[in-house]
Amino acid sequence: MPTHKVFRLHSRTDFCAIKSHEEEMPTPDKHEVLIKVKSVSLNYRDVAVANGAYPFPVKDMVVPCSDACGEVVELGSAVKNVEKGDLVVCTFDPTNLYGPQKDWQNGLGGPVDGVLREHVAVPAAAVIKLPSGSDVSTASWASTVCTGVTAWNCLYGNIPLRPGQTVLLQGTGGVSMTALQIAKNAGATTIITSSSDKKLESVKKEFGVDHTINYKTADWAEEARRLTNGHGVDYIIENGGSGTIKQSLNAIAMGGNISVVGFLSAAAQEDMPDVAGLALSKGCVVRGITVGSTQLLEEAVRFFGSRKIGVPVDKVFGSSQEEVIKAFEYLTGGSHIGKVCISFEK
Repeated sequence: MPTHKVFRLHSRTDFCAIKSHEEEMPTPDKHEVLIKVKSVSLNYRDVAVANGAYPFPVKDMVVPCSDACGEVVELGSAVKNVEKGDLVVCTFDPTNLYGPQKDWQNGLGGPVDGVLREHVAVPAAAVIKLPSGSDVSTASWASTVCTGVTAWNCLYGNIPLRPGQTVLLQGTGGVSMTALQIAKNAGATTIITSSSDKKLESVKKEFGVDHTINYKTADWAEEARRLTNGHGVDYIIENGGSGTIKQSLNAIAMGGNISVVGFLSAAAQEDMPDVAGLALSKGCVVRGITVGSTQLLEEAVRFFGSRKIGVPVDKVFGSSQEEVIKAFEYLTGGSHIGKVCISFEK
């Protein structure tokens, strides 16, 4: 039987426990496609899974990662929506075709095996064909799965962003940088925060963000209100969690939208803000984002394809065991602007 390279997490201690194996090639059933993986995109979720910090189910010896772009190389007998040779991506939770995610039992790279391998078989219904002739890299398309869909869900999954509104993005990670591109293309005014003046200068120069705030040297909520002439920000991509949600609620406009995406900055229990009271005082929406459905993935792919833009990628590593560990190290180092990816073509 033919074999292929598969990475598995041997213990939930840290990402150095990810090891390479040779395993039997998967065979798609009648409703599945077999994808030859070209690029895998990393998320902080993958680090949390590896070090035991992920608060949702993780199977033993899991194949990590949820985001891949690849080529269809084999079709199940009942598959009609794609063909051999198509470049595709697959939804984070293949059971979540539309609407809210039902539970945490089916996300790739956690409760079920993920995509950090040379070939993966997935349900055809959860696969989206990518535009032909696109100049967008496979690494960028891979990043659309979680980062692109999450950013799209923040701005269009509930109350759609309108031209002229203001979007504030916390940090320069993948979701923020992708939401920045979506917002700019939608005619919104954009504000980004970081503790690094160097990063802020780079984002302003390369991506055209309208305003920057160094949160180490300024009260960013107060500064955001000043930049909006006291109106406040219409949309906030909240990556910090409990440690920054109070500032977000101070910065948000009346009736605005806060999308809670991450938990990078946890507050001590005694410092937890009164989220309910603050949200009520602003009449705002505070909405948790759990990536998004196949429907949202299709919308995001259509948007990126039509605008000829992609999720920003900072660096791409190879697929040897040493390179995979280096990719995780680079991600946790925090110097990146955009996504960190692994290529199975290098």
